[in-house]
Amino acid sequence: MRIAFLCKRRYMGKDVIDDRYARLYEIPRQLALLGHDVLIACIGYQGQGDGEWEHPAGRGRLRLRAWGVKAPWLPSLWAYPRMLLGELQEFAPDMVYGASDIPNVALARWVAERLGVPLAVDLYDNFEAFGQAKIPGMIGALRRATRSAAVVTTTSEALARYVRDEYASAGRVLAVPSTIDHSIFRPLDKHASRQELGLPAEALLVGTAGGLQRMKGIGELFQAWGRLKADPRIHLVLAGPTDGSIEIPRGERVHYLGQLPHEQVATVFNALDVATICVLDTPFGRYCFPQKAYEILATGTPVVASDVGAMRDLLSNHPSLLYRPGDPASLADRIRDTLETRLQVSVAIEDWASLVGRIEPELQAACDG
Repeated sequence: MRIAFLCKRRYMGKDVIDDRYARLYEIPRQLALLGHDVLIACIGYQGQGDGEWEHPAGRGRLRLRAWGVKAPWLPSLWAYPRMLLGELQEFAPDMVYGASDIPNVALARWVAERLGVPLAVDLYDNFEAFGQAKIPGMIGALRRATRSAAVVTTTSEALARYVRDEYASAGRVLAVPSTIDHSIFRPLDKHASRQELGLPAEALLVGTAGGLQRMKGIGELFQAWGRLKADPRIHLVLAGPTDGSIEIPRGERVHYLGQLPHEQVATVFNALDVATICVLDTPFGRYCFPQKAYEILATGTPVVASDVGAMRDLLSNHPSLLYRPGDPASLADRIRDTLETRLQVSVAIEDWASLVGRIEPELQAACDG
């Protein structure tokens, strides 16, 4: 197959091309490794430079083409669809795969219709909860594209159910969670991890690594810390970017490590006695799949998470690790209990090759049909 994969260039604080990062890179890359000719067409909303690259892809071919939106912004955005259509007419794909946000999903539908080829859509989150969805017409464009897609991939089973029920999608809907690099996220020596990060060797360490923003639920952990800090053995460890929406707790037993390289996030999780995942009970939280869940579980560190969406599904056999969302007292209680039990969860975590291997036959069938 010849597959055109449309997405934004900046994703979860990383550059899809420069960092070769996660879902938006791995789905097309794995398809190329299976022998297909794949073109990633990236739009850089932050004005990144234009460029063309080709990455190694075994039996297949993986090309990347990037365009940066530049001033004057509106004319640049307005010109992009026609320019992209011209590029894809030359590439002549058998399928167009739209991903990353509402504009790219809607654009993929528009291009696929003009090229007369099947459409696939990837939803790495509930895009209806994105800021773009507030623009009139955006949700309608997302739903029309998703309904018309021959194949829809989602980041969680909860989101797959939502798409089937609410969108009435005509095609196959598959849950394909974002997975991890097992060479990075694996069990490491706890003492050495603490030493590397300058953390106390004998304390009980609880905390998390990731976006420390109010909208991502970190406030529930901060409020729980107000109850946990009465125990002098417990320290709070935090790592990740902030946006000023919430103030990080202060004190000699609070360790804020800043924003760390991706590889060191694994060191943080290995250093902890209990890691937390705070997902709000919102339209975003109910359908997301926090990638850090797999990152934590792969290290063998005990985890406590909110009883919402994908985390409810993932930890359904371990209800003692789930706290009531919106209830910091419940979170504090679960953390204390888990510090005592040290309950570890064993979950089979597929790699990208396995996950995309399940997608490929569906895409091939859509092209053949």
